[in-house]
Amino acid sequence: MPAATCIASGRYEQMPCMDFQSCFSVWNKLTPRQQNWVLEQLQKRQVKKGTVLHNGSEDCTGLLLIKSGQLRAYMLSKEGREITLYRLFDRDLCLLSASCVMKGIQFDVTVKAEKDTEFWVIPAEVYRQLMEQSAAVANYTNEIMSARFSEVMWLMEQVLWRSMDRRMAAFLLEEAAIESTGRLNITHETIANHMGTHREVVTRMLRYFQGEGMVKLSRGVIELLDEQKLTALRDL
Repeated sequence: MPAATCIASGRYEQMPCMDFQSCFSVWNKLTPRQQNWVLEQLQKRQVKKGTVLHNGSEDCTGLLLIKSGQLRAYMLSKEGREITLYRLFDRDLCLLSASCVMKGIQFDVTVKAEKDTEFWVIPAEVYRQLMEQSAAVANYTNEIMSARFSEVMWLMEQVLWRSMDRRMAAFLLEEAAIESTGRLNITHETIANHMGTHREVVTRMLRYFQGEGMVKLSRGVIELLDEQKLTALRDL
């Protein structure tokens, strides 16, 4: 999702939900029988930062509903380069981790925890039956798929049509919004993986930003000095 949209909506500032019922948006539209069935099949998990939760279309993990934490969905090229498709935060539902339910998905997506994360797993077969039985669940699923498609199309627009300096400015501002700080503990390699480019390209661009007074670089840390200038560059 574009950084400006996320910041404006306050998405990164959401409070984690206390239980599955309050986190699953269409819970009240399920019948009591469906609700009991979901709760009986539901699994709750906690993972550490760096854990891979889903790896490719052959891995049908189930649908992940995040209670608290942060996940990253990305693609990996044959050459080993990564690019982030989107991130998932509190209350987000990860559909692509149940690719066996989402027919027609023809690409492999990896889902990894960017922070320690607590979430529920809805088994794929349970969710498939819910979509068949409940128009509310089917519509909810379609809305999420549309939102994810929009995020991926936005990403394609950035890669194809926007210069690297504008993309870098957008990434730094988005990261600052996610972490609620202008002092980012992030490596050049990590940024390269998010943006689908080489570490050397990131390093050159950040040094240019530093020369322009927009950031200050130190080992493993990027400090945003002039967010107004970064915003102006992003919005060109």
